[in-house]
Amino acid sequence: MPILDTPLQGRSPPAITTLWSCALAPPLAALALPFLLMVFHAQVGPPGTPVTTARAVLAVLVLACAFAAPVLGIVVAGHRSLSTRLRRLAYASVLAPTLYVFLGVVQALLGSPVADPWVWCALWLAAMAWSVRADPAPAPAIPPPVIARWRVAHGISAVVVCLYVLFHLGNHLTGLLGTQRYAAVMEAGRQVYRAGWIEPLLVAAVLFQIGSGLRLAWYWSAARQDAFRTFQIASGAYLSAFMLGHMNSVFIYARTYLGIPTDWNFATGAPTGLIHDPWNIRLLPHYALGVFFVLGHLVAGLRVVLNAHGVARQATQRLWWAGMVASALIATAIMAGMCGARL
Repeated sequence: MPILDTPLQGRSPPAITTLWSCALAPPLAALALPFLLMVFHAQVGPPGTPVTTARAVLAVLVLACAFAAPVLGIVVAGHRSLSTRLRRLAYASVLAPTLYVFLGVVQALLGSPVADPWVWCALWLAAMAWSVRADPAPAPAIPPPVIARWRVAHGISAVVVCLYVLFHLGNHLTGLLGTQRYAAVMEAGRQVYRAGWIEPLLVAAVLFQIGSGLRLAWYWSAARQDAFRTFQIASGAYLSAFMLGHMNSVFIYARTYLGIPTDWNFATGAPTGLIHDPWNIRLLPHYALGVFFVLGHLVAGLRVVLNAHGVARQATQRLWWAGMVASALIATAIMAGMCGARL
């Protein structure tokens, strides 16, 4: 069955092999995620385990490889020769870190006797099997008017969500100053966003962001896009999955199932923490990419708005790159605080 948008006639066997390797690299990296995290935990062990320099270096390299699926997914999604299904599989690979956390929470809620990695492998093998089938229809070329309306509505609702997100990230940055400072800021914020009429509005706005974001990502992922829009699609899809999983963890798993507060201890997997627990370590790439993508997605949206209002593209391009660097630095700072670093 054909898996590529362009015919293979005339292509050399090495070229065909390269295309296959390109298409399957992101999902295979996603498939390997649980096992990479296992190797990481084997190097660092539980709290108090003495770690040699060699094991620490290996642990860092393995953890870096856990980010391979999102990176490869974004790179491969922009390949000109992929079919729509394989392109969407590449985008789905970007979501691997947050989907693995979501799977773990759902498995806990269901009391599943099957270990997370084996369920994970079965799901990705099924996704790959589905993706190599021929696409039923050609990709759309021109966005219909309804998509334009979705984009406008998505942007408007993002303003409401953005106010909460920016406060939430600022709150997490205070973790670098200590858990007491974090708790004080969080408590002050909760007086506002947990108010009787504000919390339902915020939840509704988040749910709309999830639904509209997935709708837009599904449409735009049908065909090849430039590097900027590819990142915008990938980051938006990641955030939709991240927010859905986060709401499930907070409202259903923590508040309803466990009946525990969703405070610093809950977020950081206390008392063991993120680094030394075999389950909690999956939260590190999940959180880090969540912060990076939410800020990067906001910068991407700002770039679109500025271009539409006649701002020079060179200026918006500089803003874009500066925003990417700032997003990475903020994500690193927040994760450092969640892993125990203090100023």
